[in-house]
Amino acid sequence: MVKVIASSLRKGNVVDKDGKLYVILFAENIHPGKGTPVTQLDMRRIGDGVKVSERYRTTEMVERAYVEEREHTFLYSDGEGFHFMNPESYDQVVASEAVVGDMAPYLQEGMAVQLAQFNGVPISLVLPQRATFEVVETEPVTKGQTASSSYKPAVLSNGVRTAVPPHISAGTRVVVMTADGSYVERAKD
Repeated sequence: MVKVIASSLRKGNVVDKDGKLYVILFAENIHPGKGTPVTQLDMRRIGDGVKVSERYRTTEMVERAYVEEREHTFLYSDGEGFHFMNPESYDQVVASEAVVGDMAPYLQEGMAVQLAQFNGVPISLVLPQRATFEVVETEPVTKGQTASSSYKPAVLSNGVRTAVPPHISAGTRVVVMTADGSYVERAKD
């Protein structure tokens, strides 16, 4: 265990609070115009999956647990969970639905991810910032709409709904941010 300042904590880090381990799901540093800057943390207790929200002063010291973070390759998911393989040792681990959470739609077979483990149990996952998916459904292009900066709704091959520029049609591969599913660019492949 190491003490770090609260403002340095990021999504996926593991902290020790009252002898229990928590994985950070969301971290935000808030700097109000008046008053003390604070760090808002949304966390999940590793033992039982209970979610909690905490606020710390940004300079407050927090116990950070060091976990083994290693690159793993996503293989597949089934009723057991999400299966990952260590590319160096070929060891396979299974992460539960609770660990993967809302990142599940962005996992693609063969995708390299950062998997954190504590005592051999997967506790958190960090995806690459961007992923490529095909647009399966979107509205047709309306004449004259291309000049404006309006976006139209679209459904990606992973089932996620997003907004794309008017020139994107169904069947086009696009790059999206894995954090929120927002459109980045047309895929170059």
